[in-house]
Formats: sequence, structure tokens, C-alpha cells
Amino acid sequence: MFRSAHDVRSCLVIFALITLVASPTWGNDQKSEPTNASEAAAKKAKQAADLNQKFAAWKATLSPEQQAWETVLEENLGGFYLPHYQRAKLAGTITAWDYVVDDPKLPRVILIGDSVSRGYTLATRNALAGKANVHRAPANCGPTATALKQLDVWLGKGDWDVIHFNFGIHDRRTPAADYESRLETIVERLQKTGATLIWASTTPVPADWKEGPSIKTAIEQRNEIAARVMKKHGIAIDDLFTFITPHQAEAQNPKDVHFNEPGYELLGSQVAKSISETLKKSDSK
Repeated sequence: MFRSAHDVRSCLVIFALITLVASPTWGNDQKSEPTNASEAAAKKAKQAADLNQKFAAWKATLSPEQQAWETVLEENLGGFYLPHYQRAKLAGTITAWDYVVDDPKLPRVILIGDSVSRGYTLATRNALAGKANVHRAPANCGPTATALKQLDVWLGKGDWDVIHFNFGIHDRRTPAADYESRLETIVERLQKTGATLIWASTTPVPADWKEGPSIKTAIEQRNEIAARVMKKHGIAIDDLFTFITPHQAEAQNPKDVHFNEPGYELLGSQVAKSISETLKKSDSK
């Protein structure tokens, strides 16, 4: 029991002081999150600046030809892929987008496609070592809509002997008529290069992928559309869908459209085989 009203008032004052010290004010609550967000953004910006600075220093040590290639990559890889590529090069890691020094005695091949295509680029390049100069488009090529805007950049000034290309997974929601029309336009542009074209059918998606089983049907439908377009133009088809499907369980990442390293080795060996057969036919003409 309190002995007097004075004791009660003293207790209330002490309680109020404790509460004031222990609890942040509403104003401080309001400031804490933006401050943390600003600090995080500043840290991220500093990391990006440091990476760009180190990459620029590395780039300055290269030949003018390779520097030009690195500039193309900087302009086209985008905010997701470019930092990964920069870190890889600073670590001395071999990548699909590495500058290729051509052997002038060998045919020139370019692979155009999305991240699955990127995944089998190194395996293809290794399998064709001494047989062909294997280049890769300087981008994750994405859907046909992107190709219509960027094909000239991807093709560069190179005289290509073979162009191995694919668009499909990123077009899974593209209306069928639009997909077919865009493929027609892409084929017409690629044919102007004078290269021999090889269409790669789109690889399968797992039935348990996050977007649901309907996507499996969408990919198969787009493969049918593409096959019709390629047949119309007399273009060979590297049927990666049929090739990899029997190996899908062990070659594809769980619940993912991408493949593991053995899967990409398998795909790369098939792509290399398709290109080799095309080159032999060209030599025999």
C-alpha cells in the first residue's frame, strides 16, 4: 500500500521515465526503416561501383578487339547477368560469353537462345574444339519479341557459317499466331546472313514446375509451330526436346526448366553433333 498521495505521484513519475527511456518514440520508428533502406541501397551501390571499377581495370589490360567485345556484353547482358559475368571474369572463370579468338581455318558458328542455350554453350564449344569457332550471342536472348529488336546486335559483323538458334520457353505465353509470325520474320533475317540455319526445338519443362502442367502443353505446341515454320523454309531441326526427354529425370534440376551440369554436357554433345553434321554436308557440296 502507498503511504500517501505523494508516494503515488512519485511512482507514476518513475514509471513514465522508465517507459520513455525503454520505448522509441513514434518519430524514431518512422525514421528507422528508411534509414536502414538507405544504408542498404548505399552499400549495394558501393559494391556495384567497386565491381565496375575492378572490371574496368581488367578490361583495360585486354586487346582492343576483346575490349570491344566486353563493351558489347556490358551493353547487353543486363542488370542480372552482367554482375555475374563480371565476377566470373575477375575470378578467372571460363564462361559461355568469353571472347573467342577465331582460328581463320575453321568455320564460324554462333549459338542464339536463352539461358538453357547458354548452359550448353561451353559443352558445345569444347566438343567442337579444333572443328569450329563457337561463339555465343551477347545476351540471354529471351523471347521472339526481343529477337526482333536485337538480332542485328547479336549477329554483329561476323560472317557466320552456321547459326544454331532457339526461342520458346520465354514465348510460352505468347499467342500462337504472334509466335509463328515472329519466327517467320526471324528466319527471314537470319537467312540474309547466308549462313546455314539450325533450329533447336525447345527443351521440355518438368511437370511439377511452378507454373503448372499447362506450360508443358504450351511448349509442345510451340515446338509444333516452329517445326512447321522450319519445314516451310527448309531449315534443319536439332530436336533437343526429343533428345533430352528420356534423360529429363536425372538431367534437369528439380522443379526447374534448367539443367544440371551432366544435363548440359548431354545437350552440348547433341548440339555439337548437329552442327558437325551440318558442316560436313556443306563441305560435300
